[in-house]
Amino acid sequence: MAKARLDGVLTAVKKVRGGVKVAHHKNTAELEVVRIPTPSTVVIPMQQHIGAPCTPTVKVGDTVAVGQLIGDSDKFVSAPIHASVSGTVKAVGDVKLPNGVMSKAVTIESDGEMRLWEGVQPPVVNTREEFLAAVRASGLVGLGGAGFPTHVKLNVPPDKHIDTLVVNAAECEPFITVDYRECMENSWDILSGVYTIKEFLDIKNVVIAVEDNKPEAFHVLKRIADNEHDPDDEVRLMVLESKYPQGAEKMMVQSATGRRVPPGKLPADVGCIVMNVASVAFIARYLKTGKPLVSRSLTVDGSAIAEPKNVRVPVGTNIGDIIDFCGGFKAEPAKILTGGPMMGLAIVGTDLPVLKQNNAILAFAKDDAVIKPEHDCIRCGRCVAACPMSLMPTRIADAAKMRDVETLQRVGVTVCMECGSCAFACPAGKPLVQHMRLAKAILREEASK
Repeated sequence: MAKARLDGVLTAVKKVRGGVKVAHHKNTAELEVVRIPTPSTVVIPMQQHIGAPCTPTVKVGDTVAVGQLIGDSDKFVSAPIHASVSGTVKAVGDVKLPNGVMSKAVTIESDGEMRLWEGVQPPVVNTREEFLAAVRASGLVGLGGAGFPTHVKLNVPPDKHIDTLVVNAAECEPFITVDYRECMENSWDILSGVYTIKEFLDIKNVVIAVEDNKPEAFHVLKRIADNEHDPDDEVRLMVLESKYPQGAEKMMVQSATGRRVPPGKLPADVGCIVMNVASVAFIARYLKTGKPLVSRSLTVDGSAIAEPKNVRVPVGTNIGDIIDFCGGFKAEPAKILTGGPMMGLAIVGTDLPVLKQNNAILAFAKDDAVIKPEHDCIRCGRCVAACPMSLMPTRIADAAKMRDVETLQRVGVTVCMECGSCAFACPAGKPLVQHMRLAKAILREEASK
């Protein structure tokens, strides 16, 4: 495990390479999460997770209630989807997601009552298998933005021994503060979730990791780590240097345990599971209430937003309605993002639904959305120094332009996590992340031949 400081708090076992220092802009950190009024309509896509999309289980005209199943799949890597409002199904058709992909979606016209479905009740969980089944039934996916089905992550193959759970409260992206608010407002759920996962998956050690720019969260999480339910001190708090992308899974594993996740492998391959702090808290709430993932918290901020807030919204709520709740735009938005400024997706309008994995909506005025002019590469090596995966971004970019499949395979572009550190560090303004995505697309195209 990690070395302890005098106050009993862990410091990182190993300092990870690469990364960049970014301005935090945690403007909403002290704003409690507020629930928006019930939207008149929600559009709930069937693709809100990594893996197979769900198939709608309702039809036009059906009456539904909050928490009722409206989409599911028999594929292992998938997660069921539930109604986030009560009302009537008005349409089942196609919708464009923020990433441009088309998906089936269920449109529900709200009756304004937010009636809870009669089938919502706490699950009976006494064994590991029942616990995993409950997590799947909850519809939980990674709330930190990845959207990976949580039941798949927790269902570790028998040949892999997990000895460490890493609870990720780093929240290293600028502007986003909902994980911080989760720590401040729902610490009991975090505590309960930690010990529940620890018990059912028989995990010995738990590391709760937070960046050092969140001192108030530090004190709250320290109380969780020092809880009387942990006489052997197996649940520890670790304070990490504020550095992007500190919250990335592979970076987190290395900081917490000193173990390096090999290319193409997962944290489970080195004995670890990494979970977002909000996901851990949600599991505790679901086991107590049986209410599935039908709403989420997200940060609304940026220089074009009139009243930045942390808000709780039903899944499928229109992004435009959320921005209106935050006072609308105080300046013409030049760029709107779902997610953070480093890894978020730029969207062309606000007529899009919120997905389970969306943790922020950011809108920036013209002066704050300036794209660096692109110049010739000066071979300074800053992109290489910034890459946490030890890649050579400019070499990959050149190979992608030439569609040089052999070189792309050799230089390991598939391990790129598209964190954007290389582009942030590049003085020549090269769109290196886009080149990484193009390179991956070329390899996928080659593999399909």
